Amino acid sequence: MSFSEKTIRTLEFDKICSMLEEHAETEGAKIMARNLRPTEDTYTVLRRLRRTTDARKLADAKGAPSFGRIRDISSACERAEKGAILSPRELLDCAGVLRTARVLQDYHTGNHPFDTVLDEVFDRLIPDRKLEDRITRAIPAEDMVADEASPLLADIRRKIRNENAKIKETLQKLISGQSKYLQENIVTMRGGRYVIPVKAECKAEVKGLIHDTSSSGSTIFIEPMAVVDANNEIRILHTKEEREIERILAELSAAVGAVSDALWLNYKNINELAFVFACGELSAQMRGVAPMISGDRAVNLVGARHPLIDRDKVVPITISLGESFDTLVITGPNTGGKTVSLKTIGLFALMVQSGLHIPCEEESCICTYDNILVDLGDEQSIEQSLSTFSSHMVNIVSIMEQVGERSLVLFDELGGGTDPVEGAALAVAIIESVRSAGACCVATTHYAELKAYALDTPGVCNASCEFDVETLKPTYKLIIGAPGKSNAFAISEKLGLDPAIIERAKERVSSDNKSFESVIEQLENSRVQMEKEREEAKRLREEYERFKAESERKIRQKLDGAEKEAEAARKKAAAMVQSAKASCDFIYEQMEKMKKAQEAAQAAAELEAARRAVRDHLRTTGDIFDPIEVREEDEGYVLPRPLKKGDKVRIVTIHKEGVVTEDPKGNLVAVQAGVVRTKARIEDLRLIEEDERGQKKKTTQAAKPALKSSVSVERSNQFKSEIDLRGMTGDEAWLAVDKYLDDAIMYNMQSVHLIHGKGTGALKNALWKFLKGDKRIASFRIGRYGEGDGGVTVVELK
Repeated sequence: MSFSEKTIRTLEFDKICSMLEEHAETEGAKIMARNLRPTEDTYTVLRRLRRTTDARKLADAKGAPSFGRIRDISSACERAEKGAILSPRELLDCAGVLRTARVLQDYHTGNHPFDTVLDEVFDRLIPDRKLEDRITRAIPAEDMVADEASPLLADIRRKIRNENAKIKETLQKLISGQSKYLQENIVTMRGGRYVIPVKAECKAEVKGLIHDTSSSGSTIFIEPMAVVDANNEIRILHTKEEREIERILAELSAAVGAVSDALWLNYKNINELAFVFACGELSAQMRGVAPMISGDRAVNLVGARHPLIDRDKVVPITISLGESFDTLVITGPNTGGKTVSLKTIGLFALMVQSGLHIPCEEESCICTYDNILVDLGDEQSIEQSLSTFSSHMVNIVSIMEQVGERSLVLFDELGGGTDPVEGAALAVAIIESVRSAGACCVATTHYAELKAYALDTPGVCNASCEFDVETLKPTYKLIIGAPGKSNAFAISEKLGLDPAIIERAKERVSSDNKSFESVIEQLENSRVQMEKEREEAKRLREEYERFKAESERKIRQKLDGAEKEAEAARKKAAAMVQSAKASCDFIYEQMEKMKKAQEAAQAAAELEAARRAVRDHLRTTGDIFDPIEVREEDEGYVLPRPLKKGDKVRIVTIHKEGVVTEDPKGNLVAVQAGVVRTKARIEDLRLIEEDERGQKKKTTQAAKPALKSSVSVERSNQFKSEIDLRGMTGDEAWLAVDKYLDDAIMYNMQSVHLIHGKGTGALKNALWKFLKGDKRIASFRIGRYGEGDGGVTVVELK
């Protein structure tokens, strides 16, 4: 069952489609956005939502891909397949599709962070670089076929240039010799042939063929006989040129026709990807999420924000339906947000079933409906003699004929526009009929009878739009479970109505109504109190969670530090054991040598030498295996201010205090430490400051800069592979480009497009001057046809 166009317009889903169309980059994707309609098939809904989610994730991770503003090639492919010769414009469009397919495939294969459901669409792309280059080399612009298109064409054009040069040279000689017969000393063309302007009275003096006459008749355009043969030759060469161009176009058209199916599939898949990425960009714009799809009829929208209301002004609402109750009756004052709440649930259902994200919290869930039936707004018609009540009733009759088990029915001001007693009774009967059909229902009303019906009937729940009587302004918050008050008396009193009138009005209200309104007021007061207590509990819990997380972090830091110190102690102990063992081995070796040398005459001298060797070895092994560890308590110290002559400092490398004797120049500072004058590095100095009494203060240390454990980059629009610089000066443009190139490198972009326009070329020349010396750039070139021609510079990054 398809959703009616009336429902689409009433819930303003067509405006969402217009927003989506603005994000689509290709004409085909724009058409898909305009024609987007919801589906009731749950599997299709899940697949659509997953594609939108993956497109947004890819755009956030890698930036949105470029779709090259491709054009519709369906007609060209069909004609080429039948053997027709395509125009240069059509061939360039085909090359544009191939180029975009190649760019998208490179986007997909390069830096692929995760698998997505869009992989199958990317994999269906079939680039053909050979045919793409063949077309773009032969046709640089839609009104030009290049000399390089074929050797014969290049030869023909070379001959045409030579013949033109000969003709001009011959005519210049004639002009210089017969200038008195000429109206002007110029060479011009008539009918594709070179002629000279001769005075009418002198036409007999110049032998040749007359081709034209000026409007006044005073000038005759004559082709001198000396150049007739050359002009004929040029005409023949032009005919050959046209035939060769036609042959080249026919050859390229045949190549396109041979791959027309692949081209058409490329075009279709590119538009599909452009549409899905447009859905992802719309999701990012409205900060949307993909809600969970419930298998039953449950709806729970948390923090729902109507996407057509300014997001800085819209008030989030939480609305439930289909779990413990299948009917929601919303009451409250006019302009309080009842209709917006009604539209929100209907519009969100249409958006989700169309594969679009909705602006709400991630824990939200929604079900799929077979049909959404709406009676909203005043459709009274003078021509059809329909009053407000009659127009609503016509809609309701149509709804009752279509309602089914998986329908969502939305009534605005149900039973309004007629006698309150009859209207309320009719409203209750209509709601019961809708419920008996198994449908879910949301209705807005002012009738107290409907509030009482909701309180007394299982499966029917009251809701109200909050209103601040003190400020006479609605808060637009939707409260589930509590009926709303009309607040007519309070509002009238605040606006200045005579209190006596209000008192007389209250006397006319029945005792039952007074009791009912009193109960509602007590419920509202209790709800407000509970809401405050809930907010306070939420605040305390959040504070506790923050404290708990901070405490756990500190404990982990201390445990990590203890483990590191224990490991260092273990390593040091092992080194000491190894040192002692090495020393013992050396002593035993020396003692063995001494034992052998006792019988020698130099025993005493050798004994003293052995002792010295033992002492030296012990010092050496001690330094190797048990080094003195210099631990700076103020590791990471930063001078609180630059040093100057006369400052007292501590030299940490020799543990001496001294005075700076010269203002520092560079990294070395001259310091007088007692009788020693030395130069020390700035990082080895600690500033000693004194208080007013001349007492030393603790060494001043600036706050350590926070160490960043990681760097995270967030895309807010989404990084694009092009930047528009039109209207900027050269310096302004380069400032923008300099930052843009840094961002592009951060997002691993291989190439970007700088849009500077054609104009006088001043902006392009200024940019190129900067680009030539930039080490981030591998190469740059002017854009080809389909990339923006001379108005774009394509930059390849290293």
